[in-house]
Amino acid sequence: MSGLVMPAPDQSTLSRRAEIVADMRIIVPGEGVVDAVNEMRAFESDGLTAYRQLPLVVVLPETVAQVSRILKYCDDRKIRVVPRGSGTSLSGGALPLEDAVLLVMSRFNRILEIDYPNRTVIAQPGVTNLGITTAVEQEGFYYAPDPSSQIACSIGGNVAENSGGVHSLKYGLTANNVLGIEMVLMNGEVIRLGGKHLDSEGYDLLGVMTGSEGLLGVVTEVTVRILRKPETARALLIGFPTSEQGGQCVADIIGAGIIPGGMEMMDRPAIHAAEDFVHAGYPRECEALLIVELDGPGVEVDHLIGRVEAIALKNGSTTCRISQSEQERMTFWAGRKAAFPAVGRISPDYYCMDGTIPRKELPRVLAGMRELSEQYGLGVANVFHAGDGNLHPLILYDANIPGELDKAENFGADILRLCVKVGGVLTGEHGVGVEKRDLMPEMFNQIDLDQQMRVKCAFDPNHLLNPGKVFPQLRRCAELGRMHISGGKLPFPDIPRF
Repeated sequence: MSGLVMPAPDQSTLSRRAEIVADMRIIVPGEGVVDAVNEMRAFESDGLTAYRQLPLVVVLPETVAQVSRILKYCDDRKIRVVPRGSGTSLSGGALPLEDAVLLVMSRFNRILEIDYPNRTVIAQPGVTNLGITTAVEQEGFYYAPDPSSQIACSIGGNVAENSGGVHSLKYGLTANNVLGIEMVLMNGEVIRLGGKHLDSEGYDLLGVMTGSEGLLGVVTEVTVRILRKPETARALLIGFPTSEQGGQCVADIIGAGIIPGGMEMMDRPAIHAAEDFVHAGYPRECEALLIVELDGPGVEVDHLIGRVEAIALKNGSTTCRISQSEQERMTFWAGRKAAFPAVGRISPDYYCMDGTIPRKELPRVLAGMRELSEQYGLGVANVFHAGDGNLHPLILYDANIPGELDKAENFGADILRLCVKVGGVLTGEHGVGVEKRDLMPEMFNQIDLDQQMRVKCAFDPNHLLNPGKVFPQLRRCAELGRMHISGGKLPFPDIPRF
């Protein structure tokens, strides 16, 4: 795997593969266990396809009891486990390990309850993000977070990564829309966090689990909040001569107290790729395109459209088109939603990054990315959630040219360092996974990382769940306790110190 250092495979586990596979077939009978090499190829990577690794075995449980038995079995025998949803993660969060059971949750695909009076849906983790909205839209409801992969990504994966989407600016990320979960711990215990009620007593463990990237437990049920569809929603397509002007317009709209339902930005390479792919009517002559959606009562939306137009003109906009129908609004968004596959048509490969910055720093960071593009000799197409400063630069490269993948990764790392430098963070919604793991010290010192690791130890003391992800250095939980030396004897003398 291209220079990526992962935990060394446990030879004892590898030597017992046949026995483990046989035991998995007892726990999950039928077609729920995949161990043939050719059949496991479908699971060798997630959306970060630069890294691939066949797992020890693939297991697809269908019941909570099966998940519990699998995890307890692995915990008792010190076998690693990598949870996986739909495999759309762009940070390598579901990258298998050679000596780990790949626990695939896609068979948990039923909606268990729709409660309109309480405005909640209870779904199994394999239900797709869009599937929740589809189940309730006939009654005028929807689920707000809407990642670009919403047709395929699972709600369980959304919880693991704290996914966002184009409408998260106004309606929040997954963390703001999940009310409760059922989860299985590594020792096989089943617990519930939260529920239909608005808030929970005690520590906010639901908040800890949301965005924990499969390191703390396996989610088997999710309770989400659903919202009424707005009375009116209209979108504006606003073109600018430079990305810096578009970025300043974003900051000015938010600074004026206007919170759009969504506010996205694309630069020229992304505009052209999306227009060629979807034919949404994007203005090709612009260097930057802003999509601003305003929703709410019709009178309010009309008023806000006028204010946004004025702010855009003040920032030098050259074109402004306002949707006149629901179909036209959806067409505006179709190009943005298809931007990632569209860019795939203009480059053999691309590397999608995910950093977040303060909105006011957009012009500075966009200029910095242009300089880095020239420095590395690689193109970049920018598509991002401009309203909340969540950037998704797509670095264009050709994996068939020796050294270009390494160059793309270094380019991406410098973009993320720039994000941190201006007061931002390494990730907005894609997670850390393996992609940003080794950049964590750019943002956290060792004390910070050790404290986060202690949370991991409370849930999974043997580091069996998704090891090698998020934390740049694997450390034994015993090392993270306060060390008392008594009589000159070191506690846990058998543990190697690194």
